[in-house]
Amino acid sequence: MMSTAKDYYEILGLQKGASVDEVKKAYRQLALKHHPDRVGTDQKKEAEEKFKEISEAYAVLSDPEKKKLYDQYGHAGIDSRYSTEDIFRSANFSDIFGGSGFGDIFEQFFGDFGFGGGAQTSYRTRQQRGQDLQLEVTISLEDASSGTEKLVSFSRYDSCTACKGSGAEPGSSKEKCPSCNGQGAVRSGLGFISFSQTCPTCGGEGKIIKNRCRVCSGSGKTKARKDLKVNIPKGVDTGSVLRLKDEGNSGMGGRGDLYIYIRVRPHSMFIREGDFIRCKVKISIVKAILGGEIEVPTLDGKVKMKIPSGTQPNTIFRLKNKGITNLRNKRPGDELVEIEVEIPKKLSFREKRIIEEWAKVRGE
Repeated sequence: MMSTAKDYYEILGLQKGASVDEVKKAYRQLALKHHPDRVGTDQKKEAEEKFKEISEAYAVLSDPEKKKLYDQYGHAGIDSRYSTEDIFRSANFSDIFGGSGFGDIFEQFFGDFGFGGGAQTSYRTRQQRGQDLQLEVTISLEDASSGTEKLVSFSRYDSCTACKGSGAEPGSSKEKCPSCNGQGAVRSGLGFISFSQTCPTCGGEGKIIKNRCRVCSGSGKTKARKDLKVNIPKGVDTGSVLRLKDEGNSGMGGRGDLYIYIRVRPHSMFIREGDFIRCKVKISIVKAILGGEIEVPTLDGKVKMKIPSGTQPNTIFRLKNKGITNLRNKRPGDELVEIEVEIPKKLSFREKRIIEEWAKVRGE
């Protein structure tokens, strides 16, 4: 990330929780003020850095989903789910500058955060990075509590072995793109704001293929099966996302990422409530009256728990540190044990007489 520590609201000069409209207004003013083309040569580098910073802040705070994550968890909430490319890919800069294709221009511009004519190489890298992939992995509550390792299998695109990923038939080579003269980018803009845009003919590579590889049809990639061991940390829950860098599809600018979406199966005995788990345990009426010791199930096996005399139905006892370890602070939650008292449906003659005598003693 570009601004890994500084507060996004502070960057835009706003109070925390500012509305999306306030974010847009602040960004529009700052973007015009700090645009690199509006300052002298000696200030250009500083302006570029500032422009990158305010644009990242806008890209996060103008998106309701990302803004909600940031408001709740700060930078950690954004870093755990989004790459820098993801942030700028979904940002709508056209809302700020009135359309005219600026959404696409900004998307390409921030692929490697380059400015002006020196950005051609960065466009090529970004445009040819492989696509991200997504998988869902289902685990048990016990696995979510202790952490586990899962073997996942999926299909992805690797570089074609015949053409070495070039897309050109072996023995031939790519040729200079006539549209951009091999630069990979063409200039475009609106008023005083001008950016280099990826060449639509060559996709930013600066070269085109005339003789396509017969194995991959010029794509430079072939589909392959991949087996991968994934370490799932303790504390994950349904909806948790793991990002495996460079395990996605292959591209000229590098591989994309693999995103693992976690689903935790419902448990037959335990109900999860954040870092806590809850279960119900039945005891006899005698145990409830006299007290004693019982065995209680936990995710780590059974443990002994004391029942005080006179325990009432639906009483809840807490087993310290027997819940789920928090994914962020690594602190274990607790287990809540709710007591159910079993009332016998049938009594023997002797049992009934004893209960009657007991009732007389109690004056009932």
